[in-house]
Amino acid sequence: MSGVLASVDQRTQLVGENRLELLMFKLGTRHTFALNVFKVREVITVPKLNQLPGSHANLKGVTNYRGASIPIIDLRAAIKIGVKDDYQSANVIITEYNRSVQGFLIGQVMNIINTSWSNIQPPPTTAGKNNYLTAITQVEIDGKVELVEIIDVEKVLAEIVEYDITISSEILEDPVVKHLKGKKVLIVDDSATARWQIRETLQQLGIVIIEQNDGLKALKLLQSWADAGKKVTDEILMMFTDAEMPEMDGYRLTAEVRQDPRMSDLFIALNTSLSGSFNQAMVEKVGCNRFISKFQPDLLVDVVQQRMREVLEK
Repeated sequence: MSGVLASVDQRTQLVGENRLELLMFKLGTRHTFALNVFKVREVITVPKLNQLPGSHANLKGVTNYRGASIPIIDLRAAIKIGVKDDYQSANVIITEYNRSVQGFLIGQVMNIINTSWSNIQPPPTTAGKNNYLTAITQVEIDGKVELVEIIDVEKVLAEIVEYDITISSEILEDPVVKHLKGKKVLIVDDSATARWQIRETLQQLGIVIIEQNDGLKALKLLQSWADAGKKVTDEILMMFTDAEMPEMDGYRLTAEVRQDPRMSDLFIALNTSLSGSFNQAMVEKVGCNRFISKFQPDLLVDVVQQRMREVLEK
């Protein structure tokens, strides 16, 4: 099964071209789900699992993966799909999110599709706030157009491992903190969980948060300020953006901002669950000011402090 991702390294060039590839799979229902291939390390058959007494109900156990113990999460249970029957064909997707490696127990693996972020849409508002989706798209499967649901893995993980939003005392004691109260920061992320993490962290400093859930909406907001004759850097101190989002990814968003002289000097930090040297290279290519992997409260604050110092020094 790992052969399905044999060329994953070759696919990384899609990031930054507003394109992505989705690994599609089933969870024992008629629905089709997907994860971004760039987050996937490997697809394997179900390994031997060791149970952990007292662990979270969605944790099936731990297994040894390439010399390290990693948790295996029942994805169907995690997103609250009530199916009693066992999978007819079970597999495990090994993923890397937020600097951690974990596996997700799934059903049948289908195939990988290449598409554009412009074809990826946010979930409908009728889905409610408690859904486990970051986006949806439509794909032709066996001659039929089907809805594919892209799972909010960050929400799944946050419900198993509680993220601490505490800021270190030495960070809070920095003299620049007093200048942050009332400053506005734009956060752009398709995951409501990720936006919550940033919002709850920065609001401790008195920062006012403006939120957008995709790159295109964020760009239109910035352009609306510029069109009205406002200086974007007067409206907001800086922008945090995710890399992967519906409509327009964070790399393209950054590139569009840099190409517009009315807002080209906006301070932009890429805050993403993706990690590695490739991301750092992409940051330099499109012109982000900082890159940090989710979720690190002290680093979030450090980025904001860096920007505030730059403003004060001018």
